[in-house]
Amino acid sequence: MKAPNSQRASAHTRTQAEAERRAKEIVGNLGGGEVVIHRPDGTIRDSDTVAPGNDPFPPMDTRH
Repeated sequence: MKAPNSQRASAHTRTQAEAERRAKEIVGNLGGGEVVIHRPDGTIRDSDTVAPGNDPFPPMDTRH
């Protein structure tokens, strides 16, 4: 897992689920925002807004 504009990874995890949980924890500690989950080929698989982030499309996000 790597933060935007960073050169080093913020954490190393065994599974994608662990990475997603850790990313949401880090973003929450930084004041909220968007967590984007990528596939190994770099395409976006999913995204989620962590409170108190600003979700640009709240009515459409029914996955979480």
